[in-house]
Amino acid sequence: MAALSTLILLLCAATSVMPSSPHWKPTWPSYRVPVILPQSTLNLDKPQFDAEARLEVVSPCGPACHKSSPLPTYEEVKNYLSYETLYANGSLTETEVGIYILSNGGDGSRGRTRTKRQIYGYDSRFSIFGKDFLLNYPFSTSVKLSTGCTGTLVAEKHVLTAAHCIHDGKSYVKGAQKLRVGFLKPKQKDGSKGSNITNSAMPEKMKFQWIRVKRTHVPKGWIKGNANDIGMDYDYALLELKKPHKRKFMKIGVSPPARHLPGGRIHFSGYDNDRPGNLVYRFCDVKDETYDLLYQQCDAQPGASGSGVYVRMWKRQNHKWERKIIGIFSGHQWVDMNGTPQDFNVAVRITPLKYAQICYWIKGNYLDCREG
Repeated sequence: MAALSTLILLLCAATSVMPSSPHWKPTWPSYRVPVILPQSTLNLDKPQFDAEARLEVVSPCGPACHKSSPLPTYEEVKNYLSYETLYANGSLTETEVGIYILSNGGDGSRGRTRTKRQIYGYDSRFSIFGKDFLLNYPFSTSVKLSTGCTGTLVAEKHVLTAAHCIHDGKSYVKGAQKLRVGFLKPKQKDGSKGSNITNSAMPEKMKFQWIRVKRTHVPKGWIKGNANDIGMDYDYALLELKKPHKRKFMKIGVSPPARHLPGGRIHFSGYDNDRPGNLVYRFCDVKDETYDLLYQQCDAQPGASGSGVYVRMWKRQNHKWERKIIGIFSGHQWVDMNGTPQDFNVAVRITPLKYAQICYWIKGNYLDCREG
């Protein structure tokens, strides 16, 4: 089972069909993804919650490093996709998983952060003001974590974010046990019941309404530590809220190759810490990719980490355009490109394996997770 041929099927387990019509439009490929199921769960000691929350992540491995690194073995992949679950009462479990390949085919191609400079030339970010935008899709899917990061609504009670917002690779961060998710809402006007005077030129004041997190899933590929090169590949986590948020959410999808993205471009919105209280939207071209990461130069600042990276493509089965999250914004990297330092902002791609894992975390039934 650990043979190289099996592993290649495992890493690239998807069937992707792109239309050949002369009137081609950017279309979501049809993927068949593997199945990831829990095998055993072990109770762990309660964590200390003593790590400092970091709003960006460090990795010494750039695109060339990732592309030239050896493929992990089957057992290593199973270990990376096993996960810890942190509960609101502080208890912690570790779940080992099994991986099953029910289809094959598809494609695949197999990230040094130092400064907080994440703006490239002219700042192309847009602050989103007014409830007509903030409370409408897709901007309404962006939420703020009490640890300072951003997350994205991906189900009625689930939020996708970056693992480093919860865990520094060695320990859970302060505040992770009492983690809350903030939803921007208009402030109630005080004592102005009889007054109908408003200034349409002034943006409406907003506030965060917070919901507690019931449990958090973090893959062991992140928890085993950032000292290894693949750590950044698994910088994602899923939060389950204590109650439904009652907003429209964005579905997750398997990340297509960059050449199949509309204009080769991605989008995401987050709560950058240089614009406190503002939701900031941006889009940019993908510059490079590996099997697990997207390298781009979208303007961003710490606080945007954990934002859902999405694209809008044609859903052939439903005959409509649909946005899906294809990655999670991780942070800023300095990368050695042929001896010359170059900086990128990096997003973790949702691969077929990661899709199967995250979807199972959300739905609890692998039969609902067969189409990526």
